[in-house]
Amino acid sequence: MSLTKAERTIIITMWSKVSTQADSIGTEALERLFASYPQTKTYFPHFDLHPGLAQLRTHGSKVVAAVGDALKSVDNISGALSKLSELHAYILRVDPVNFKLLSHCLLVTVATRFPADFKAEAHAAWDKFLSIVSSVLTEKYR
Repeated sequence: MSLTKAERTIIITMWSKVSTQADSIGTEALERLFASYPQTKTYFPHFDLHPGLAQLRTHGSKVVAAVGDALKSVDNISGALSKLSELHAYILRVDPVNFKLLSHCLLVTVATRFPADFKAEAHAAWDKFLSIVSSVLTEKYR
């Protein structure tokens, strides 16, 4: 699966806005993940997961930075996220379904932050892009 030129344009255009709010978008996506799917908290026993706290903001920033890395290397997302995939598969042993859950929470967060930009085409493009990212992050599990 790959992105079309039109999908890339939509994502890159929106990314210019998303990246300016990366920390808060990442934090909100994680807060949404933990509230909607509390079982995902089990991978963060060492974090204080109360909304807005430093560890949550730091990890949220890392999540959005990884999405940015994938976008910068859109023709080689697998290579760009290889180390992250290995970390989650071999060391952290995160359940692969969590990447899909987080992608959904990130999609909802972006949609609520930028409703005027998040028309059907943008929704489809972001959903496809985040599905590719999730798929790449689970490659090492196979």
